[in-house]
Amino acid sequence: MPDAALRLESLFEQLLGAPLPMRMRAWDGSEAGPPGGPTLVIRNRRALRRLIWKPGELGLARAWVAGDLGVEGDLYAALRAMAGLVWERSAGARGLGEALRDPDVRAAVRGLLRMGGPLGPPAPPAEEVRRRRRLHTRRSDKRAVSHHYDVGNDFYEIVLGPSMVYSCAYWEDAGTLEDAQRDKLELVCRKLDLRPGGRLLDVGCGWGSMAIHAAREHGVSVVGVTLSQEQAAYARKRVADEGLTDRVEIRVQDYRDVTDGPYDAISSIGMAEHVGAERYLEYARVLHALLKPGGRLLNHQIARRPANDESKHRADEFIDAYVFPDGELAPVGTTVTQLERAGFEVRDVESLREHYALTLRQWVANLEAQWASAVRLTGPGRARVWRLYMAASALAFERNRIGVNQVLAVRTPVRGTSGMPLRARTWNART
Repeated sequence: MPDAALRLESLFEQLLGAPLPMRMRAWDGSEAGPPGGPTLVIRNRRALRRLIWKPGELGLARAWVAGDLGVEGDLYAALRAMAGLVWERSAGARGLGEALRDPDVRAAVRGLLRMGGPLGPPAPPAEEVRRRRRLHTRRSDKRAVSHHYDVGNDFYEIVLGPSMVYSCAYWEDAGTLEDAQRDKLELVCRKLDLRPGGRLLDVGCGWGSMAIHAAREHGVSVVGVTLSQEQAAYARKRVADEGLTDRVEIRVQDYRDVTDGPYDAISSIGMAEHVGAERYLEYARVLHALLKPGGRLLNHQIARRPANDESKHRADEFIDAYVFPDGELAPVGTTVTQLERAGFEVRDVESLREHYALTLRQWVANLEAQWASAVRLTGPGRARVWRLYMAASALAFERNRIGVNQVLAVRTPVRGTSGMPLRARTWNART
């Protein structure tokens, strides 16, 4: 009689010190765990070997990306069930080293080894990025950006929809993703107080949506810079189709190599996460130097919660290995401090945390609705990476594990005239 699931249930509960949080089906068709809700499907013994050799988040990610592990039913419910065991372990939860001192846990590990089949770690999926020694050089940053963004513009069209905006939208109670992304771009333009004839630098311009909106709706001249060849080619075509080649220039260029300032305004939307803690002050100083006195910076950036001991903070293993290589999140307070150290006056900080959760859920729905096309375009492993990362990120924003903030800063001149209105947030008024 098939009994792999029952044996696994017993072993996992010994290892976890808690009941199995969701239904499980093993490769022999047997099932165990609480009925109802989503089902964790362990498709083969290789999934166990991945967890044995890399316990925790990275082992689970490798099994998911390789297709050794899957979920039937609501993926969000499955991730919520797993959160307490993987992503949101309590401060008093014992680590693996401590757990292995327990004879019952050691016995459970030996049981998993026997069930896992031939010894030896399975090779990581091809989608996994090898860790680099030197981070945030011009070369390493370009390689990291290419890994994430040069997946194929057709794939991103499926996920992002016609707006081709890959950052948090700005939602009302009702409205489409397209409406919300348009409103976000307009919000940025109003915060920057863009005026006809002004110059805007869009750092990390993506597929050109911000540059096009600013030029078309506000009459500014825009330089957009990206490290992705595919993004640049796509953005240039869109600019040409809009008849804006006289006002929008798209460059494949590192922001550190931009020398044609000063600009009236700078937008940096979803780009600063790639900069890295060691380079952040340099990033802020470069942008400060590129602005004219009185010019504004709008920095739209994901933030993590601060750790009690920042020296012990470690990057998310799955995100670093499969999604954003070398990406680093900082608390919003750290970002504000670095901008101020560079000479900026920070005038407004607005949290859009819940807005990003809504955006990500819409992207996941887009991907799931055209799953077969996405797999054909980018391969099953990469499609699984994006589905897991976006769904898990939506929950992280909903549960306040991460946030996203728009920080408006001014290169205030020595005389102290910021050019800001006396009453803040006039940009929210609709005309």
